[in-house]
Amino acid sequence: MKKTLYIKNMVCNRCIKVVREELEKLDYTIEKIELGEVVITSTKKKIQFDKIKKSLEENGFELIDSRNANIIERVKILIIKLIHHNSTENQSDINLHDEIINEAGLSYQYVSSLFSSMEGITIEKFIIHQKIEKVKELVVYDELTLSEIAYRLGYSSVQHLSNQFKKVTGLSPSYFKKLKSKKRKFLDRIL
Repeated sequence: MKKTLYIKNMVCNRCIKVVREELEKLDYTIEKIELGEVVITSTKKKIQFDKIKKSLEENGFELIDSRNANIIERVKILIIKLIHHNSTENQSDINLHDEIINEAGLSYQYVSSLFSSMEGITIEKFIIHQKIEKVKELVVYDELTLSEIAYRLGYSSVQHLSNQFKKVTGLSPSYFKKLKSKKRKFLDRIL
């Protein structure tokens, strides 16, 4: 028996590893695994969703069973991939609205309204928080200038980046850098 599972909070390669290990412990074969989605097969007659759910919840994940929750999780994973795992040098070349429409297969207005009602935050604010977390990472690594970071993340200027950073964190990027702070958040905890 083959089944596709949609999993909330699966946002990085470490998450993929944990989910794979947990499902294999339960004797499921992994056919395909990527952020937010796993295709499993089982020689058993019935897939034991209660055991899968319990195992995933013990590791901070959640099985998604509603269509709307699945749409929102796919959108969140898309945004995380584009901001945190994208090798493109300049994210201003990426139109997030179009990418979201393509991923969801629905109008942006519908997805935006659904996202806000289910997550308690707008898509735009979610994107800003993800970008600020990426800025923190790049500032801590100290390999790029603020100008290069602003360009890479699609900000119109260093000032625009700095204003958003300060609005979200209460600190300027340069002050954050001086602190050598590692006050970074797990990607699934950013809201």
